[in-house]
Amino acid sequence: MNTVIPPQISAHYGKTFDILGINFPILDYQSTLELFKNWIANQESHQVCIANVHTVVSSLKDKKLKEINNQSLITMDGLPLVWYAQAVHKINIKERVCGPELMLRCLDEGREHAWKHFFLGGKEEVLTDLVNAMHFRFPAVNIVGWHSPPFRALSTEEDDELIALINEHQPDFLWVGLGAPKQEKWIAAHLAKVTAPIQIGVGAAFDFNSGHVRRAPTWMQKSGFEWFYRILQDPRLLKRYCATNPIFLALFMRDFIAVNLRKLMRQA
Repeated sequence: MNTVIPPQISAHYGKTFDILGINFPILDYQSTLELFKNWIANQESHQVCIANVHTVVSSLKDKKLKEINNQSLITMDGLPLVWYAQAVHKINIKERVCGPELMLRCLDEGREHAWKHFFLGGKEEVLTDLVNAMHFRFPAVNIVGWHSPPFRALSTEEDDELIALINEHQPDFLWVGLGAPKQEKWIAAHLAKVTAPIQIGVGAAFDFNSGHVRRAPTWMQKSGFEWFYRILQDPRLLKRYCATNPIFLALFMRDFIAVNLRKLMRQA
């Protein structure tokens, strides 16, 4: 199997736009699924990053994470990123592509194509409930394996055994729920060794889709207040949001003002 890590994402996915140093292609769920079909047909290994405000702001200081994001197919999970694209770049984004929903659509679509899925990450009870929930929701879905790794660094021997386990099942999709940025860095470090064509870090998608954590109501997802709902469920997230959201807002306003000042100067 060939491993493809594009040196410039724009050369592979068409027009891109910059949000604080991260190059995003213009995607929706359907175009993303079409890409996946091609990758599976060509048996090429690709990394997919699902980005939100936390990911983008963290990449300002974490150069390795920034590099991974720009060498992968990256989608916009967070609605504020859509607002940035529209306000600063005047790009109309039809829909964000978020992890939990993308996972459900791939599992559903995959039944027609016999796509094989492997889940990596999360607690054992979450994975068990996730597998049961997905089999109930999508009869005939092909989940070939799952594994809950220990909450510590793996030894070289354990790491090799994990890679062998995944490759033994020959999945088309490797869904990784280790939390960001751990999952992105794990996939990047193992991309050449794991044979799955599509390797995606999906954060809390296992918790949501297993039913262990309830997602925000649709109106909150569409209005950009999903983060507030998540804080109500898990107050520990408050620290993360307070560390990144104000920075994003300040930089968003900086870039929005700069774009409009340049426009006014051209018109003067």
